[in-house]
Amino acid sequence: MSGGPVDFDYLETYAGGDRQVIAEVLALFQGQAAVWAAKLSGPGDGWRDLNHTIKGAARGIGAVALGDVADRAETGDPSMASEVHSALDEVLAAIQTYASLKL
Repeated sequence: MSGGPVDFDYLETYAGGDRQVIAEVLALFQGQAAVWAAKLSGPGDGWRDLNHTIKGAARGIGAVALGDVADRAETGDPSMASEVHSALDEVLAAIQTYASLKL
């Protein structure tokens, strides 16, 4: 399932096809995403660190577009918060769909 906000083929390959590992990784991402979303709603101190973290986590699960947006935001400013938040929401929706079909 590549071509959407998350390249799940990449994630499945990276996890060696282990559904339990995939479920755990996605659950961790979702948990962290709740924290990130709250910080994106009122960006301030730690903007670069926040986006650096999002970038790494996104790329780790195959969410390349979110990683790219977070990369630009990392060197940008908090005015990009809505763009990062929107990309994060797309990834979370894709994870929900994937989990309902595959996990």
